[in-house]
This record gives sequence, C-alpha cells and structure tokens, in this order.
Amino acid sequence: MNRLLPTLILALGLSFAGTSARAVTPDEMLSNPALEKRARIISAELRCMVCQNESIDDSNADLAKDLRLLVRERLVAGDTDEQVLAFLVARYGEFVLLKPRLQTSTLLLWGFPLAVLIAGGVAIVVAIRRRRTTTREPAPLSESEKQQLKKLFTAQGD
Repeated sequence: MNRLLPTLILALGLSFAGTSARAVTPDEMLSNPALEKRARIISAELRCMVCQNESIDDSNADLAKDLRLLVRERLVAGDTDEQVLAFLVARYGEFVLLKPRLQTSTLLLWGFPLAVLIAGGVAIVVAIRRRRTTTREPAPLSESEKQQLKKLFTAQGD
C-alpha cells in the first residue's frame, strides 16, 4: 500500500495537469502582457464553432486558432473588450458566446429551464393531491341515503 500511494498521487497530478493545458501556441501570443491577458479573458468567453462545448482558448481546431488571432488583431487595433465581443457576435451570432446574454432573443433560452422546473413542481403537487383523494375510503352512507337506496332497490324489484 505504501508503494502504491506515490504512484496514485503522481497519476492524479498528471491528470489534473493535462486539464489546464491551453491550445494557444507561442506564435499566437502578443508581446504586450496586458493585451495578451485581455485576449485570454475574451477567448475564454467565446465558443469554438467546431467543438461547440469548448472555448476557443481550449480548442485545437483551425477555426478556433483563426478566432484567437482575430481577437488579438482587434485588440492590437485598439478595440475594447466589448467591441471585440460585439464584432464577433455580429459576425457569428449569439452562439459564439459560451454564456449568451439575457436579451429578448435569448429569453426562451434562459427561461426554459425555470419553466420546466416550475411545471415539474406543479405536476408533482397535482399527482400527490390526486393520490390522496383517490386512496381515501368512501364515507359511510347517512340514514337518508340508506332510505333512498332501499327505495331504489324495492322499486326495481317490482
């Protein structure tokens, strides 16, 4: 067991080290550290159009590399972070953002999970109430109900 523990620790360390690797190559990096930091922040917010569940900062796809270079070109040209994002959204649509903005066009996207949660809660409450009402035993007949029932049976027998 004592010999297995260092091997396990090394394996876990290597697995976590692999997850933090970025796809950005040294030839893409800007010489200005402040601009490079801004480029990385923006790249982490943008979706790779090929991979679709990765940021362009993490993706090795050619399109992701092109987008990373485009972000850096816009920053070098003097665009603000918001202008770079607006340019890319205008060019590729809201889908390019990993976290879409809350707007009228994305209201369904943001509201649908909440609506499903509320509908599920209502369905559970309705099902519980129905189960309670159907599992109760019927109340015993009152004297007047027994008299009416007796009259019905005697009237049918004639």
